Amino acid sequence: MAKGKGGAREYVWLQCTETKDLNYRVSVNMKGGLPEGLKEGLKKYSKRLRKHTLHKIKRK
Repeated sequence: MAKGKGGAREYVWLQCTETKDLNYRVSVNMKGGLPEGLKEGLKKYSKRLRKHTLHKIKRK
């Protein structure tokens, strides 16, 4: 198994746009800039609302 430096990855939080909860923590490859799919946001499940809502990036 090859081992790399791993310096290009960064952890970011996904924040629900409706409840403002930080529901998910994901690792993102920042080497070529932020991926287009994450700039717009992702449809993820919100436990509080019990439905899929738009989640956007929040850096801590």
